[in-house]
Amino acid sequence: MQIINQIPKLKPRAIDAHKGDFGKVCIIAGSIGMSGAAALAGRSALRAGAGLVRVATPESVLPVVASIEPSFTTIALPEDRVGRISAKAINTILDAVSENDAVAFGPGVGISGALQSVLEALLEQEQLRLIIDADGLNNLTKIKDWPAKLKAELILTPHSGEMKRLWSGLFREQLPGERKQQAAQLAQRTKTIVALKGAGTVVTDGQKVYINKTGNPGMATAGSGDVLTGVITALMGQGLSNFDAVVLGVYIHGLAGDIAAERIGQVSLMATDIIDALGEAFMRS
Repeated sequence: MQIINQIPKLKPRAIDAHKGDFGKVCIIAGSIGMSGAAALAGRSALRAGAGLVRVATPESVLPVVASIEPSFTTIALPEDRVGRISAKAINTILDAVSENDAVAFGPGVGISGALQSVLEALLEQEQLRLIIDADGLNNLTKIKDWPAKLKAELILTPHSGEMKRLWSGLFREQLPGERKQQAAQLAQRTKTIVALKGAGTVVTDGQKVYINKTGNPGMATAGSGDVLTGVITALMGQGLSNFDAVVLGVYIHGLAGDIAAERIGQVSLMATDIIDALGEAFMRS
């Protein structure tokens, strides 16, 4: 397996550039009680350079999400009786994603059969650049034999617990003990890109592997993963390959966490502090 050490970079921006040059991205996220996850992912995508960010979220959650950040637009989705995205949202979502360069699914959406139907429809979209995180991964584990249905270009960003659930849902043998092996085998068998999060996040497409060296324990805080999802989605929209977008995203996210910890310490670090440090992280990289 090829070890990657060089960090990808974004191209300099042309002097006559407009917002369409830097990607249109859609983030499908949120539910009652989890509006913050949608807002964090959307706001971090903006701070990571996406030209236009759309956050698709349940209609009752939308006013809260929109009030947190005025710079992204929102799409109201039909919801079930407990405030999760319903199966009636599928056509609205498919219309929205067809107009975007990259799509994220999962932060704060909850788990339901309807969400699994939405996700299955996304998996079957050819040439869709799709990142799945958080509850998106938990829904994915409940879709039987999902790799056989996969037509989208898929990125998975599990933490260790989500990795165990993904593995047990697909394979009969025991999960390998070594993190690099876990990620590589999952990527190879599912033909996806995997970012196995944690200390020394492992990024691999099954052939190449990158072990991240940025980040600190202060980033073990609610919302940190939602920020990473937004960053990677934004980088995908700006023209990087899927693998390079994940490598740079993981690196920049960790570096922003390190900068935030320099400012306020690890104990007090919050997900919003990581977003606030993204600008300096890009300038340092």
